[in-house]
Amino acid sequence: MANAPSFQIYALQGVPMVQEDDDLVAIIRDALTASGFELVDGDIIVMASKIVSKAQGRLVALEDVVAGEEAVQVAEEVGKDPRVVELILSESRGISRMRRGVLITEHVQGFVSANSGVDASNVGEKDSVLLLPKKPDEVAHRIRIRLKHLTGADVAIVITDTHGRPFRLGNIGVALGVAGMEALWDKRGETDLFGREMIATVMGYGDMVASAAHLVMGEGAEGLPLVLIRGLVFPKGDGKASDLNRPPEMDMYR
Repeated sequence: MANAPSFQIYALQGVPMVQEDDDLVAIIRDALTASGFELVDGDIIVMASKIVSKAQGRLVALEDVVAGEEAVQVAEEVGKDPRVVELILSESRGISRMRRGVLITEHVQGFVSANSGVDASNVGEKDSVLLLPKKPDEVAHRIRIRLKHLTGADVAIVITDTHGRPFRLGNIGVALGVAGMEALWDKRGETDLFGREMIATVMGYGDMVASAAHLVMGEGAEGLPLVLIRGLVFPKGDGKASDLNRPPEMDMYR
């Protein structure tokens, strides 16, 4: 079909193993160069949360963790390492659900997820776990501003992680940090194909972008934590990933 909407998704090459205090903007610049790209207005850079966490020094050795009484009790019920549970609880506002092998919490950043995002996969250090990045919306904003100063391009940034869903199987990509775009695209008041006014359509656009990036980013040994999305029409603005969190008064299940 002529003039049909389209866009491209590219996994960037040449990303090193990120260490504490590494310059993520320099890593993005070098990965773009290694992949043969220069940023242009309207590009989106999607970053795996793990590289942000590693640069922030959010890697924790379990030998340095002392489990408190609550962590020990919860660990016994769910069958997890008490030290890991201690970190999960320290990153949460409270427990939403738990059973053997499962611990669902409300993260301090306001979303509900398994294990407060505490994760040992793709960490690289034995007997260590990685916590989610601090203030990911602010991190995305700072990276966006620095990239604009460096390249002149007005781009959007999405920091992504994977979450499960309460009523569907399988993980999907979600936005933890957003800058340069609206995280929610409110289409209420627009009309559908037949001219009917849309009264309830609010798109979780930040999460949709994150999930699209995960199609090429992968979840295992791919080693592709940076993705360039080009040509996508998105709602520009000053949105934040925290805009996507459902307020408790609107939550019928929690």
